[in-house]
Amino acid sequence: MGSSSTFSLCSHPTVNFEFNGRKVGYGLQKSLSSSSSYCLIHISPICISSRRKCLQLRRVIVRAASSSSTGPRRSTNTRRVYKESQAQTPALPVDRIVSFVVPAGAFVVISFVLWKLVEKVLLPKPAKTTSEESKSTQGLKWSIAAGTNLLPGFGAKIERESKLRLNDFAKELRSFSIVDMSGRNFGDEGLFFLAESLAYNQTAEEVNFAANGITADGLKAFDGILQSNIALKTLNLSGNAIGDEGAKCLCDILANNSGIQKLQLNSTGLGDEGAKAIGEMLKKNSTLRVLELNNNLIDYSGFSGLAGSLLENKTLQSLHLNGNYGGALGAAALAKGLESNKSLRELYMQGNSVGDEGVRALISGLSLRKGKLVLLDLANNSITARGAFHVAEYVKKSKSLLWLNLYMNDIKDEGAEKIAEALKENRSITNVDLGGNDIHAKGISAIAEVLKDNSVITSLELGYNPIGPEGAMALAEVLKFHGKVKDLMLGWCQIGAKGAEYFADMLKYNSTISTLDLRANGLRDEGAICLARSLKVVNESLTTLNLGFNEIRDEGAFAIAQALKANEDVRLTSLNLASNFLTKLGQTALTDARDHVFEMTEKELAVMF
Repeated sequence: MGSSSTFSLCSHPTVNFEFNGRKVGYGLQKSLSSSSSYCLIHISPICISSRRKCLQLRRVIVRAASSSSTGPRRSTNTRRVYKESQAQTPALPVDRIVSFVVPAGAFVVISFVLWKLVEKVLLPKPAKTTSEESKSTQGLKWSIAAGTNLLPGFGAKIERESKLRLNDFAKELRSFSIVDMSGRNFGDEGLFFLAESLAYNQTAEEVNFAANGITADGLKAFDGILQSNIALKTLNLSGNAIGDEGAKCLCDILANNSGIQKLQLNSTGLGDEGAKAIGEMLKKNSTLRVLELNNNLIDYSGFSGLAGSLLENKTLQSLHLNGNYGGALGAAALAKGLESNKSLRELYMQGNSVGDEGVRALISGLSLRKGKLVLLDLANNSITARGAFHVAEYVKKSKSLLWLNLYMNDIKDEGAEKIAEALKENRSITNVDLGGNDIHAKGISAIAEVLKDNSVITSLELGYNPIGPEGAMALAEVLKFHGKVKDLMLGWCQIGAKGAEYFADMLKYNSTISTLDLRANGLRDEGAICLARSLKVVNESLTTLNLGFNEIRDEGAFAIAQALKANEDVRLTSLNLASNFLTKLGQTALTDARDHVFEMTEKELAVMF
């Protein structure tokens, strides 16, 4: 029985033996001395990729007798085969090479990758030279404006468009008396371009440059411009980070300006040095009437500088210092300047942490001055009942004060009673704001008693005080037939549905209240239904009703809608039901009522929900 075997060494060191048509794989060490009569070995080419060569081994046919045959022929053939096989290139130990090379290569690759990662994370990047940086940025146009860090062609296009817009702004300055350019973000360069349009300009009277990215350097554009402009009356530079240096530059320019009457520098980063510079300017300037320095960084030293200017300035009428850091010492310094000043009529000191001691010092200075103050804003200054006593003493004596603001302090019922006593004697104050002072029913009852004999107060803000239904009843009973209050604000006062019932009854008789604010009082549907009954009655004064944040649902909305339809002569022009629990049904009912009012009276009723 004959057999043949084939040996291929391309990629894997395997030997395929073929015995009578069947293939069997063996290793290289397989002995070829089988009992077959002949053996055919095919050795396929060995491919070596690195040299792109293939070594073609010879094809050897070995013919052998059976194991039992003997003789010289077999011996000769055997020797020949042995010699030829010795002459062949020895087979490469591929399996051993692969088993060594693959793990070693993998180790080298992994080590290289890890080294690069460590190098990238830990080692600092070499600093670029100036020449390298210039090369890296060549071809790009950098700008702080959004969308301008683009390629040269597109950047040039944006620059052309910016110039066109600035040209349009310049035309506005030359064409209109009131020009609002706030929030255009044209920066210092834009201001230099636009300032030229203000030189000898006889048209623009009010210019708003607020929030435009203007710095102290940009204000130099006004030098030589504002000195010659006498038509410009109002200049607003609020929201620009000009700081103390900008204030100094501007003050040097405005010292001899004879046109600007109102200067707004709110939220500009001014500190004490800037305030002192403004004070020095006020000593020379004789045209400025209104100065706004709200929300800056002015402390005691800056207040002292401004106070010193009030001793000499005779034209400033309104000084806004809200949201600074004056404190009690700043208020005391300002009081010294006010003693001899006769021109100032409005003083805004909201949010300066003045406290009771600061109020005492300030009121002392105001009491000594001969000038007539018409507005005093002391909101959010941590004033208690003790400080309210000093304010009340000033209110009793004042014959010029029209507006008193003590909003968001802590005077409580005791302080409210002191203010009420003072208001009984005062016959000048028309606007009183006591909101957010933790006043309860007792304090509100004292305020209500004032209204029986006081026919001067027209605006009363009592919101954010927990007066409850009892306080609502005390106030409503007096307002039925007394007082001349037109605007009554009672938002967030916890009056509930019962309090709404008292005010609904009051509206049937009151003939002065035009604005009623009852937001966030927990009225619900019950309170809305009570107010709806009063809306059916003809009320010739009520025009604005605010019922937002009151948990009113569709039932309350239906009642109000029916009341509006039933009143053929309704005077209401604004109804606010925002932030309630209305569905599409309630909203549709209110919309239909609005349309009905327009058809019947030809008057617009604004309904918000």
